[in-house]
Amino acid sequence: MRIFASILFAFLVTTVCAEELKHSTEPIPQIKKSIDDGKAVIVDVREKSEWDTSHVKGAIFLPLSEFKQTQKAPADLPKDKPVFVHCFSGKRAMTAAEILKKQGYDARPITSNVDDLAKGGFATEPAK
Repeated sequence: MRIFASILFAFLVTTVCAEELKHSTEPIPQIKKSIDDGKAVIVDVREKSEWDTSHVKGAIFLPLSEFKQTQKAPADLPKDKPVFVHCFSGKRAMTAAEILKKQGYDARPITSNVDDLAKGGFATEPAK
């Protein structure tokens, strides 16, 4: 019985570790194409002052400070498409993606910020 319990414990630990969320390594042009083709969406989890300075045109605004409190994803956030989540450096994107994953979203945090995304071809508002 102890051997079985040890094997089961090792399996569970391995499974949990394998499920650990990591930043997406998909290149920006590939992310942009998916979004342009309507096969994915992008979510900005920065705060309002950051959003007002500049944001990706068409991005869904979901400030992490509010999202952490409500745990409510926007009604227009599709569960049947990848959701690329970004912020300034990737830390808030990771936190938001973890919450979204628990709610059944295919959340993919990225480390690219608005400037990186603009350099990669994304349109921004106000225009940079």
